[in-house]
Amino acid sequence: MKPTIKPVLLVLTLMLLSSQCSGLQSPVSPENDTVDTQINNPAMTINDFPLEELSKKEIEGLIFMREEEKLARDVYALLYSEWGQRIFLNISKSEDTHTTAVKSILDRYDIPDPVGEDTPGEFTDSTLSQLYHTLVEAGRQSLIDGLKVGAAIEEIDILDLRHQLDEVVDNEDIIFVYENLLKGSENHLRAFVRNLERQGVDYQPQHLSKTDYQAIITSAAGNGRPW
Repeated sequence: MKPTIKPVLLVLTLMLLSSQCSGLQSPVSPENDTVDTQINNPAMTINDFPLEELSKKEIEGLIFMREEEKLARDVYALLYSEWGQRIFLNISKSEDTHTTAVKSILDRYDIPDPVGEDTPGEFTDSTLSQLYHTLVEAGRQSLIDGLKVGAAIEEIDILDLRHQLDEVVDNEDIIFVYENLLKGSENHLRAFVRNLERQGVDYQPQHLSKTDYQAIITSAAGNGRPW
């Protein structure tokens, strides 16, 4: 079940492609934004949790989350090549650890990996494939549009992870991984918003409620539990 990303696809497309930003904006100055780029192999600790029977929804969620984290990684890697801004490189590396963390759960339960050969921009899920191309097209319009794409991706990740944690997952090892991914996505959202502020942009949430958004933006960076 994928209750968050499909309904927002059209909204996200219209929001990004109707952006009023035009032309290349001045580069973001180098900064020391904290993002979780140094996460150890999660397989070192998830094996400490018991193996539990998986529900069909848990399996579907893991498969989808594996590719959703890959999508974020692939989009940011491409936007780094487009704009050369360190934030895209840093968070792309972080997303690589996120998608690897989900794969460690897939491997633990012998669930086939949807990523396969891990070709950038290619996805088994047709919705994610369409979304990837939409995001890339929007993010190439200007640096500000690229940063807005990043913020929107993190909002969607936060909502999808919350849904999984609140309504789907009860296995301890999956909860452990998802809670850490959620902290990472919140860190990433704060980093993109800070960079937009440096460009003179007051970013407004597109998918999170204003209350949830403000709570995340005004809270301290979370490191999560060590992997």
